[in-house]
Amino acid sequence: MSSARVDYIAPWWTYWLHNFPHINLRFQPTDNSFQPEEENYQQSLIFLGCVAAAGLGLNLLCLAVYLSCLCCCRKDEEEESKKPNSCCVTWSAVAAGLITCVAVGVGFYGNSETNDGVYQLTYSLYNANHTLGGVDSLVTGTMGSMKSGLHQHLARLDEIFATRGDYVQTLQFMQQMADNVIKQLLGLPDWAQAKVDLAVVADQIANVEYYRWLSYLLLLIVDLIICLLACLGLAKQSRWLLTTMMVFGVLTLVLSWTSLGADLATAVGTSDFCVSPDKYLLSQTKGIIGADIVHYYLYCNQTLTNPFQQPLTIFQRSLTTMQIQIQGLLQFAVPLFPSAERDLVGIQHVLNSSEASLHQLTALLDCRGLNKDYLDAMVGVCYDGVEGVLYLCLFSTLAACAFTVMLCAIPRAWRQIACRERDYDDIDEEDPFNPRVRRIAAQNPNLTNMHSFCSYSSSMGSQTSLHPPAPAVSNAPMSEYMNHTALFGGNPRYENVPLIGRGSPPPSYSPSMRATYLSMTEEQRRQFGNDFQA
Repeated sequence: MSSARVDYIAPWWTYWLHNFPHINLRFQPTDNSFQPEEENYQQSLIFLGCVAAAGLGLNLLCLAVYLSCLCCCRKDEEEESKKPNSCCVTWSAVAAGLITCVAVGVGFYGNSETNDGVYQLTYSLYNANHTLGGVDSLVTGTMGSMKSGLHQHLARLDEIFATRGDYVQTLQFMQQMADNVIKQLLGLPDWAQAKVDLAVVADQIANVEYYRWLSYLLLLIVDLIICLLACLGLAKQSRWLLTTMMVFGVLTLVLSWTSLGADLATAVGTSDFCVSPDKYLLSQTKGIIGADIVHYYLYCNQTLTNPFQQPLTIFQRSLTTMQIQIQGLLQFAVPLFPSAERDLVGIQHVLNSSEASLHQLTALLDCRGLNKDYLDAMVGVCYDGVEGVLYLCLFSTLAACAFTVMLCAIPRAWRQIACRERDYDDIDEEDPFNPRVRRIAAQNPNLTNMHSFCSYSSSMGSQTSLHPPAPAVSNAPMSEYMNHTALFGGNPRYENVPLIGRGSPPPSYSPSMRATYLSMTEEQRRQFGNDFQA
């Protein structure tokens, strides 16, 4: 880059990205100059996307190994082992939620910055396109007025002044001046091709940016919703919700790594352009516009001369000479040839409009307008644009980490929920100390009516206040009593029958104890009843 260039300085992060290794798909180093039409350079950017794909594969492999170990390795279900696991799941969910919130915030900022940079680029392109279109319109209009309007007036005046040789020579001289102006205008570069190219490029960039911005906005919203629903599933202990969020978490993890690869390749390619944009623009305009003209607009230094100064000066002098000749003819020829006044005034109008076009053309061809658009475009792309893409890379990385933590925490939570439900299944459904029965009784007090020892007394004060009826004493043997209750049939509670001469309630039986009792013989039952009554 030229030492005289002080208006545009590439930011430091573009140099950092520019120094990334550029390796093609054959693992050969390539030149890091911005050459998007070269196959090796394209492969070097694709290689960066392949690196992100390799990271995705490694991430999924680690998750698969972790889930396999979690399924194969059965740990003890004791209370001491449950508490640390529950704490680990809780802190993992908190960490995943915090990282997701940070990632979404960074992603919104990066998406906005990238959109601002691209908008500034397209706005500058449209401004430059308008300037070049104005130059082309002025040149075309001036040449058309000189060829058609001025030529017609001069042809009629030539017939009127046919008898005056000096006036005819003046008309011929004006025709030479008009041809000279047309020649100078033809010497200007043809901006039509550049104008069309800039408009097409700006439209394509605007369309791509709109869909990119919308896609990232949807991705950010989806990431936040999945994280919130996963946290809700952990709080509600909903197994189906956790399973659904795990599937969506895997899909979002794939999208995060994919966006990381695309953003990294975009950032590196754009940085290669931002480090040396002049070199690429000179190569692209070669054969269409002269190198001195491109250099004049890219740098716009006071030491550089305007390449259009000479044609514009000749244009101005030719118009001034023609106006002087018309003033002389109006002063001396009109009194002799009154019919010539209309054509002379018409020529004067053509020259005045051409002079106005000359001033506008001089202003548009000055380097300051196009150079400002160029610098604005470079600042938008290389500062806001690349910076926003880097924030999007950080968002993708944080999102991948957050969803990895979440995918590790959900199976543990799912397993704990399953173990807790299995423990509830081992408890007697009608045990008054069962937490599930207590919740049902608290919610629906009219559904159950437990006649157990709990309804009589739990303390000395309640015994004296309730005055329960005296229990009936039965001298029947234990076997008759057990037959009378039909082995816990009907209402299978041992406490619901009259107490057998005891002041304390009988114990509750679990399903395993009931099964053991049913497997006993009659003699064992009688012996068990006598021992129990004793």
